[in-house]
Amino acid sequence: MKIKNSAKKYKKIALKGLKIALGSSIAIYIATLLSLNYAISAGTITLLTIVSTKWDTLKLSLFRIITLAATIFTAWLVFTHVPNEWLAYGIFMFIVVIICETLGWGATISVNGVVGAHLLTEMEFDLEFIANEGLLVIIGITIAIILNLFTGNRRSKKELISHIKYVDDRLQTILRELAGYLRNQNIHENIWGSIIDLEDKVQEYVLDAYEYQDNTFSSHPGYYIDYFEMRLRQCTALHNLHYEMKKIRDMPVQAEIIAEYIMYLSNYVIELNTPTMQLKRLEGIFDDMKKEPLPKSRDEFESRAILYHILMDLEDFLIFKKRFVEDLNEQQRKIYWNNK
Repeated sequence: MKIKNSAKKYKKIALKGLKIALGSSIAIYIATLLSLNYAISAGTITLLTIVSTKWDTLKLSLFRIITLAATIFTAWLVFTHVPNEWLAYGIFMFIVVIICETLGWGATISVNGVVGAHLLTEMEFDLEFIANEGLLVIIGITIAIILNLFTGNRRSKKELISHIKYVDDRLQTILRELAGYLRNQNIHENIWGSIIDLEDKVQEYVLDAYEYQDNTFSSHPGYYIDYFEMRLRQCTALHNLHYEMKKIRDMPVQAEIIAEYIMYLSNYVIELNTPTMQLKRLEGIFDDMKKEPLPKSRDEFESRAILYHILMDLEDFLIFKKRFVEDLNEQQRKIYWNNK
C-alpha cells in the first residue's frame, strides 16, 4: 500500500510539473505573439496560478483579476508620489499585502508584486501599458484554468468507489473477529492494529474525497467526504468496543448473544443500507438484558456491565450510519444510491 501511495504521490508531482512547464511555455509564446512587454511574466503568472484543484484555480484566477485594478491604482498612487524606487516599492507592497490578506486573498500577492515591478520599471500608467499588464494576467490565468481541467477525475471517482468497498469489507472482517473474541475463539488478526490501520486509510480517503470535490463540477460530490467521515467515526466506536472487551475477565453467558448479534450486524455493514432493522434488533437485546437475573458475584456484575457498554458502542456505531443516511437529500439518494 505504501508503494502504491508513493507512486500516486509522484504521479501527481509529475503531472503538476508537466502542467507548469507546458502552461508557462504556452503563455510566454502567446504573449510574445501579441508583442506584449514582459512576455516572460505570462509564464510566471501561469506557474503561480496552477494549483492542485480546479476550484482553487478558478477562485484564485478571479481574485487575481479583482485585485489587479487595486494593484494598478495603488502603484500609481505610490510611485508617482514617492521618488525613491526601493522605498516606493516597499510602501506599495505593504499596502498590497494589507489589502490582499484582509480580503483573504493572500495567494494573489505574488502576481500583484510582479505587476507592480513592471509599473515601477516603466513608470507608465497609460491605457496601453495597463492593457499590457491585464493581458499578461489574463493569458496566464486562462492557460492555468485550461490545463487544470485535465485532472483524471473519472479515475479518481472509481478509486473512491473502490475505497468504499475496501472499507466496508475491512469493517465486516473486524466485526467478525470481535465476535470471535467474545466467543473465546483464536483470533487470527491483531484487532487493535487492524482498527488503527483502517482508521489511517480512511483518513487518507477523506483527503482524497476532498480533492475529488475540489476537482469536479458534478452535483453533490461531498457525499464521499461525508461517507468516509462517517466510517471514521465508526472506527472510533470500534476502538471503544474493543477496549471494553479487553477488560472482561470471564465471559458471561450473555456474551454469546452479543457475539451472534455482531455476526448478524457485519452482513449489513455496506454502503446501501439503512440500519433501521439492526437498531430495532439491538433495542430488543437491551430489553432482554434488563430482564436477566441479577449477577451473583462481583466479577459477573463487572462483566455484565462491560457487555452493556459494548451494546452502547454498537448503538453508536449504527447511529453514525443512521445519521449519515438521514442527512442525504433526495438528489444525493438519486445520484449515489438509486443508480446502484
